[in-house]
Amino acid sequence: MSSQLEKIQELIDKRAQARLGGGEKAIQKQHDKGKYTARERIAQLLDEGSFEELDMFVEHRCTNFGMEKKVFEGDGVVTGYGTIDGRLVYVFAQDFTVLGGSLSETMAKKICKVMDMAMKMGAPVIGLNDSGGARIQEGINALGGYAEIFQRNIMASGVIPQISVILGPCAGGSVYSPALTDVIIMAKGISYMFLTGPKVVKTVIGEDVTQEALGGAEVHASKSGVAQFAAEDGEHAIKLVRQLMSYIPQNNMEEAPMVECNDPIDRQEDMLNEIIPDNDNKPYDMYEVIGAIVDNGEFFEVHRDFAKNIIVGFARMNGQSVGILANQPKVLAGVLDCNSSRKGARFVRFCDAFNIPLVTLVDVPGFLPGTQQEYNAVILNGAKLLYAYGEATVPKVTVTLRKSYGGSHIVMSCKQLRGDMNYAWPGAEIAVMGAEGAAEVLYAKEAKASADPKAVIKEKEAEYHKLFYNPYQAAKYGYIDDVIEPRNTRFRVIRALQQLQTKKVTNPAKKHGNIPL
Repeated sequence: MSSQLEKIQELIDKRAQARLGGGEKAIQKQHDKGKYTARERIAQLLDEGSFEELDMFVEHRCTNFGMEKKVFEGDGVVTGYGTIDGRLVYVFAQDFTVLGGSLSETMAKKICKVMDMAMKMGAPVIGLNDSGGARIQEGINALGGYAEIFQRNIMASGVIPQISVILGPCAGGSVYSPALTDVIIMAKGISYMFLTGPKVVKTVIGEDVTQEALGGAEVHASKSGVAQFAAEDGEHAIKLVRQLMSYIPQNNMEEAPMVECNDPIDRQEDMLNEIIPDNDNKPYDMYEVIGAIVDNGEFFEVHRDFAKNIIVGFARMNGQSVGILANQPKVLAGVLDCNSSRKGARFVRFCDAFNIPLVTLVDVPGFLPGTQQEYNAVILNGAKLLYAYGEATVPKVTVTLRKSYGGSHIVMSCKQLRGDMNYAWPGAEIAVMGAEGAAEVLYAKEAKASADPKAVIKEKEAEYHKLFYNPYQAAKYGYIDDVIEPRNTRFRVIRALQQLQTKKVTNPAKKHGNIPL
């Protein structure tokens, strides 16, 4: 064999060795836990044959604690680029078979390289996380590596979409990179995230807790709101990434992909004319409204299990990607509270950063009262949603279905927060407060002086109801652009979005605002 052929064979052998990561035994262990290897995950994520791997032969440089004897090509992370539905993406996948996927200085450099390339090329970056944390043997170098990644997460924020998929442990400092990205997808049963693990919790505060109860997928998807999705398993998590990618653009200078629409824009939904109950206090299901007005009834919900009194997610209207934000009367009557305000604000800001128009469906009776809400800063949290809508420059179309009272009316994309088109259904109630409360405030003296205070309040309540519980007071001042027939909602929203396609609004020049965090 010629020396040239020997060198080619050496390359082929080295590649084969690198692809084995931590070796066949380690790969089998990963499979036994119901988990895929880093390369298997990348193959599931990207279009077939599109992956181009980078830095396959990188090795760590640590010699502490006998680490020079534990050297693996690639050093615990697989990085590169490929396509999803033909669109360029950059990807890194931590390899748990190599030293538990622990982060070294060189692993961090590999990750930083693909992040830098993603910024240069204006393409999304997707991180598949499965790591035991910092490589302790490397000390401050591993910590420095994390900080380098975090700085790039911060610089990329709002410029390119960043998606984190948690497919194993993610603890300590390593949680901050996903936390700085746009979307976190966790997989039930195999992933967890926490700053301090169960042992530290037990030692410091004496609390017994399992990894799952402390930071499992369902905990973060329903209680903390850290994760936007709790996938059924690793494969489902990766399918969710591909689905999400279809609704979002490559970067902040582009639009989301248009899809051919076979659903007529003038499709009327007669059921919407009857969906609102006659009794103001009875709920209905906002998902039915969303399903009726979007293309083919397809709605990709985000944060489904967290703060269910508000619904956020992506859909298409006449093939155009839109962000839907809607109060849910079936949960807590659709009130706004700390969590739903945070959830809504984050979604509004994501859509605004990436040029995705906002369609807001309003049925909100106010903010949730009580000490728990006030102590948890409902004022600041409500202000986040207010700030997000007011700052957003994308097309904003708002439809008030039923209730829209007081401060919550303002917060839900009202005309004065630069709402472009604000519609209302004929039964919409746009008022400062509920009729009973208003009557008690306005006619307290009169009621007190009367022989039958309750009757006075009841009479005045009906009077207030008749005067203000309709959309025409707001329409009279131009705060509502039109009162529309419910069954025509799809058509009116799509027409509004069509005329807003050339909208241009810029915010005042500044370093950045100071959102009430």
